[in-house]
Amino acid sequence: MNAESAEVPPARGPIYRLWRFVREILIILVIAIALSLLIKTFFFRAYYIPSGSMENTLQINDRIFANLMTPGPFELERGDVVVFRDDHQWLPPLETTPTGLENALSWVGILPAGDEQYLVKRIIGMPGDKVECCSADGKLTINGEKITEPYIYAGDSPSDIKFDVTVPEGKIWVMGDHRGASADSRFHVDVQGGFVDLDSVQGRASLISWPLDRFGTIDTHEEVFANVPAAK
Repeated sequence: MNAESAEVPPARGPIYRLWRFVREILIILVIAIALSLLIKTFFFRAYYIPSGSMENTLQINDRIFANLMTPGPFELERGDVVVFRDDHQWLPPLETTPTGLENALSWVGILPAGDEQYLVKRIIGMPGDKVECCSADGKLTINGEKITEPYIYAGDSPSDIKFDVTVPEGKIWVMGDHRGASADSRFHVDVQGGFVDLDSVQGRASLISWPLDRFGTIDTHEEVFANVPAAK
């Protein structure tokens, strides 16, 4: 068969071209939603900072991403900033219900679940640790070792409340970096001693994503806890 006798395919009309365009958009949306669900289920999830309890590490209105693989394949450590569910009602009840848009954004992982409340604090004591405040020179001690905390909000002391606790198995002791404005473990000793269940932890806060001028990783200050001995 020569070129002159070859059949020419029929021209595609505008309806076909429109359907092809719509189909490609739908495929892209399905893939994007599937990837988003995969990421929010297994890897990262977005959270919003509504208060100043973690200043200056985190500011009001910051948007952060939490690594959902911690705890899990990666373990938690002292100094980690963690997001955990408010399973023991540290916060007042929600006054509003999430909108349809907020529920949709939560479903794809851009926002946390609108019908659940979360807190963000720094881990000071891991299971077995003895955490005490304060030493003669006003510092926290962990397993007898004094620590110097550079992340504490300027002008705050390590704690205006004295405490001496030993963290039970499966729990952590958490405190906000803005010690004078953080209703953390110290303020909830009437509820299971102020300890947070490891099962309540959603992940480790890893990245500030918004505003852009604050974009960057969240420091765990490993050096602060480097000389703390293991729990006995």
